[in-house]
Amino acid sequence: MTAARKKPEELRSARWFAPDDLRSFGHRSRTKQAGFSAQDWSGKPVIAILNTWSDANSCHAHFRLRAEEVKRGVWQAGGFPLEMPVLSLGEVYMKPTTMLYRNLLAMEAEEILRSNPIDGVVLMGGCDKTVPALLMGATSVNLPALFLPAGPMLRGNWRGQALGSGTDEWKYWAERRAGRLDECSWREMEDGFARSFGTCMTMGTASTMAAAAEALGMTLPGASSLPAADSGHARMASASGRRIVEMVWEDLRPADVLTKEAFENAVTVVLALGGSTNAVIHLIAMAGRAGVPLGLDRFDALSRRTPLLANVRPSGQYLMEDFYYAGGLRALMARVLDLLHTGAATVNGLSLGENVAGAEVCNEAVIAPRERPLGEEAGLAVLRGNLAPDGAVIKYAAMESRLMRHTGPAVVFRDYDDLERRIDDPALPVTPDSVLVLQNAGPLGAPGMPEWGMLPIPKKLLAQGVRDMVRISDARMSGTSYGACVLHVAPESFVGGHWRWWRRATSSSSTYPRARSS
Repeated sequence: MTAARKKPEELRSARWFAPDDLRSFGHRSRTKQAGFSAQDWSGKPVIAILNTWSDANSCHAHFRLRAEEVKRGVWQAGGFPLEMPVLSLGEVYMKPTTMLYRNLLAMEAEEILRSNPIDGVVLMGGCDKTVPALLMGATSVNLPALFLPAGPMLRGNWRGQALGSGTDEWKYWAERRAGRLDECSWREMEDGFARSFGTCMTMGTASTMAAAAEALGMTLPGASSLPAADSGHARMASASGRRIVEMVWEDLRPADVLTKEAFENAVTVVLALGGSTNAVIHLIAMAGRAGVPLGLDRFDALSRRTPLLANVRPSGQYLMEDFYYAGGLRALMARVLDLLHTGAATVNGLSLGENVAGAEVCNEAVIAPRERPLGEEAGLAVLRGNLAPDGAVIKYAAMESRLMRHTGPAVVFRDYDDLERRIDDPALPVTPDSVLVLQNAGPLGAPGMPEWGMLPIPKKLLAQGVRDMVRISDARMSGTSYGACVLHVAPESFVGGHWRWWRRATSSSSTYPRARSS
């Protein structure tokens, strides 16, 4: 039985435009001031386009054009589009971390929608924190909403080698610090790393959260892995504009989509992708906005049953462009369909199972089959113990396996400034077996929990050929990074957490827990 469609007089925006009173006179006259006539908006859904474009956010450089393409779709479907700029959280420039401002963007998105004559919204984001922030704001206001991911940039290139943003940056910077990469090569890489607009083309936080948004049901099918520079991305923008108008008439809202089953789908997909550890923090926050219980232990339980299938850096070999042409997220979800809640609703009005139907993997080197996974388990573990009684996370799929069980002396840095001062000091008492510990890098201590958790390897050890060490902190790390990094240690040192334990331990050896130990 088809649900009753809204009538024009039932539109939320009609409360601004329809009454015969002084306030509505003002609304109508000022809309005409912008060059629109009553025929443009009368009886039509008003669609907000929340645009996070900024000159200071190169990942979103194409959003000026994409907003116009979304508008085209809105007009085609009989809606009235209003583009509204909101805070752009660009990972490239903002210090100490965009994490300080994620909730600020969420609040801005919520309030700009709540206070204006909006019936539905297309959310335009992509760079790490913009995805959870926009979805959190839309969840709170609960108007019909659809997310349009920015899409990954084209693969990088240096002398015929494919480069992945972040992942290869850390890799070759280590070689440069070790004296094995010359200045000329380094500058050539700098020119070839980011060849187009779009987000990181590795499975960093941006690609991870875009995939999570699609698995949640908040994007059109296939939107999350579509490269930003592909002409299909422009078509996806217009399709999103057309669909949001229909969502308003159907009164399909985030509360109808963001269920417990939807969040479990998102977690499972993130795990099968070898996604960013930052997804743990963001998905828990997003679930909280939706009133869905989701904790660390659920991530751990789902990780144990979910195979790692995406051979994408930093956990694998390939890049997002390869992933898209191998079948993209729909194809990957088809391979774990038995682990998903296929009846979960999505913004196109179909179930997740219906959206995935018919998807095929075109390259099994990029998206592995279930019988030959890259890992029997997803490669993300939750750790607990006397060091982290409230939990910590590690992405062990992206570390050297020899470090899965490790004992070594702790080398402790009080904060990031202390780390910078001493990490390359030839007199630093560090060996390849040492455990590097960074304190005061959490939400309060840093503040903002920056991506400092991928502590650099000391230069003298790089010269010896060391490329991975056990590193522990209350910080986050970039989703594009890799290594034996224990992150999000809680409670953080600033509030009396692990620093007390380490103060007792620094004069003796310390034991790094196995990835699956309790």
